[in-house]
Order: sequence, then structure tokens, then C-alpha cells
Amino acid sequence: MYRFIRYAHPLATRAASYGSRWSGLDQDIHSLFASGETEGASDAPRSIPLSAHEDKDNLHLTAELPGVQRADITVELTGEVLRLTASRKVAGAEGDQSVPYAKEFNLPYPIQADKIVAELKDGVLRLTLPKVEAVKPRKIEIS
Repeated sequence: MYRFIRYAHPLATRAASYGSRWSGLDQDIHSLFASGETEGASDAPRSIPLSAHEDKDNLHLTAELPGVQRADITVELTGEVLRLTASRKVAGAEGDQSVPYAKEFNLPYPIQADKIVAELKDGVLRLTLPKVEAVKPRKIEIS
């Protein structure tokens, strides 16, 4: 788990007292990073780190899910929205707890849903989403 150290700029409090339109930004950023500091602090799903790249035929998504078992991962495709949900079991003082994760990804184009390949290895989920023929690049001959 990453820990974020926040630096309080000495002029930040002075600028807030002048009614700047940025006056609440410092508190908003602090609350954003503070929400992820402790495991199990909230029941809200945590975001899944996701990277995407494409080649001529496929869209490739890679999601980092360390400590998550294969049975605890759900991949759903609805229209052009791909939703990943997962839960990781954590042993705590009150007993075992489940830490939820979720991520939605809007696909940039239609894909062949029946040919999606998903592989989980060493806590990394790799999805290969084949493009439909209509969106694949075609070479056009010039006469």
C-alpha cells in the first residue's frame, strides 16, 4: 500500500482566507488520498489500476489485482462498457474482511464479445478484446 505524504504550503492557508475559487481544493485532494490510506476503512470499492493498448486486431487491457483469487473476479460486457469487479479477502482484527474493487472501461469501438480472452497470472489480469471487422484498419489501393 502506498502512503502519500502531503506538504502543506505556508501560503495555502493565507490564499484560502481571501475567498479564492481554489480555496477548497486542498481539503478535497487531502480527502481523496486519505480515503485509501487504510485497508477496510470504507465499504466503497477501490479502483483497479488498468492500462490499455491496441494493435491492428485487438484491444489489450491489463489490470493489477494482487492477492485476488480467480473465483473472486467478474468481467462483464454490456454494450460498449466493460466492468471489472473483484474482492480480496483480508485477515483483520475482527476476522476476515472482503475488500471490494471495481472499474468500468468505456470501449472506444465495438468488439467481438464471444472471442474475448481473459488470463490471470501472478495477480495480473490480461484481457484481449478482438475488434470487429468493420473497425479494423484497411489498406485502400489508390488508382
